[in-house]
Amino acid sequence: MEKAVLPPLPYELNALEPVISKEIMDFHYNKHHAAYVKNWNAALDKLAEAEAKSDVAAIVGLQPALKFNGGGHVNHSIFWTNLAPVGKGGKVEGALLDALNADFGSLQNFIDRFIEKATSLQGSGWVWLAYCKVSKRLKIVPMDNQDPLSLKGLVPLLGVDVWEHAYYLQYKNVRADYLKEIWKVVNWTNVAERYKNAIKA
Repeated sequence: MEKAVLPPLPYELNALEPVISKEIMDFHYNKHHAAYVKNWNAALDKLAEAEAKSDVAAIVGLQPALKFNGGGHVNHSIFWTNLAPVGKGGKVEGALLDALNADFGSLQNFIDRFIEKATSLQGSGWVWLAYCKVSKRLKIVPMDNQDPLSLKGLVPLLGVDVWEHAYYLQYKNVRADYLKEIWKVVNWTNVAERYKNAIKA
């Protein structure tokens, strides 16, 4: 399996201000995401060694590290593309808007329900707008820790990181304020493209 690499950000560290500060982006991207990549690659090396020795106990023991760090890498790689500088993320329109209206009643209803789910998530985790290929509907899905949405067989369209490292330096312990502001930097063009690809696949 190929080693993971830290993907380049599609904008400068200060590009999401004033919603997300340069300081947060620096820590979040260069420290946290970079650590998930480093630890995933280290776990892969240990897995290859364990497999070469047919060490089943070691292979099983590595699963939590693979899940956590692999999930952290996958989730953050999507998250960065889900964001764009204020005024640069496009509008909610077309097929995506139709789907949000059909499944949530309106865009504002979707946002309100998303914020409610994300505010009430206990501890650390993510909340996702996901597409279910079975029901062909959109869902709001909370996930604990760094668990990737693929564990539920769903397609990630828009993810919001609600770990404290994503907002604490700026919003302190008021997660609700972060969740209220983040919509100003959502890259709806990216979300719409993900939705288009999900319904075609």
